[in-house]
Amino acid sequence: MTPTFHKTRLAPTPSGYLHLGNVISFLITVSLAKKHGAKVLLRIDDLDQQRVRTEYIQDIFDTLDFLEIPYDEGPRDLSDLKNRYSQRCRMPQYQTLLDALAEQGLLFSCDCSRKKIQKNHPKGWYTGHCLPRNLSLIGQGLAWRLKTRPDVTYALTDYPAASRNCQIPEDMAFFVVRKKDGDPAYQVASLVDDRFFGIDLIVRGEDLWDSTCAQGYLSSLLPDQPLAGTTFFHHPLLKDGTQKLSKSEGALAIRTMRRSGMKKPDLYRLAAAHLGMSEAITSLEDFIPAYLSLLHPAR
Repeated sequence: MTPTFHKTRLAPTPSGYLHLGNVISFLITVSLAKKHGAKVLLRIDDLDQQRVRTEYIQDIFDTLDFLEIPYDEGPRDLSDLKNRYSQRCRMPQYQTLLDALAEQGLLFSCDCSRKKIQKNHPKGWYTGHCLPRNLSLIGQGLAWRLKTRPDVTYALTDYPAASRNCQIPEDMAFFVVRKKDGDPAYQVASLVDDRFFGIDLIVRGEDLWDSTCAQGYLSSLLPDQPLAGTTFFHHPLLKDGTQKLSKSEGALAIRTMRRSGMKKPDLYRLAAAHLGMSEAITSLEDFIPAYLSLLHPAR
């Protein structure tokens, strides 16, 4: 029986121009939404204002429009994002979650620099240096970290409906929930946003599996366990050689390819080729059935 989902999301971060890997993730998301009757939300992760630039945000709108990738909910332009959909509009919800964690005694303060963390572990993983120091949660220049436990097991749902037991990955131990500048960290904002918008299907690259585990752990601590009814699909990454593509480096940026003369059919053909599709795919209408056949081949 094919499951039905309520809503999924496109969640780009405007820290660089979108590249082909972003587009492939968008296309996979929209394909699964079509198959399972889900609405699509555009959520632009603009919380980190030091990295966000107006031209990167506009590039998101331009790319979706150029490739005719539809979404049902979310900002339609820069003004709409700022006034209604920016993560800055949901700061009270993030703070409510942080306050609840603090009241339960699940947080501790940390003043470690990146240099110190690197020094304390060969892979740069945080080892809980500040946990026994009992620093106050009140003060400037302090990050808030979660008191994670490696022995806690919790369940996540892998697409389409497989239960998968998880534990907090070693590299995510004591992960940051509030940054030193006072802003909520990504794990908190993403979890709160998915709960706020009613997301029950999350499509993301396989490199974000540890992040999924961190959010699953955080969800398990909350009374409503918001991710208990959420299904995750982690797709393979598009790579440039042996490295994953990075929009901050401009790898295969859609903007660059468009300026070089590539048209919409060219980009669809390129995306399809990277996924191993042999069909003549020049539009979203071609892509969706071809991808679903690739994902669920006929027996």
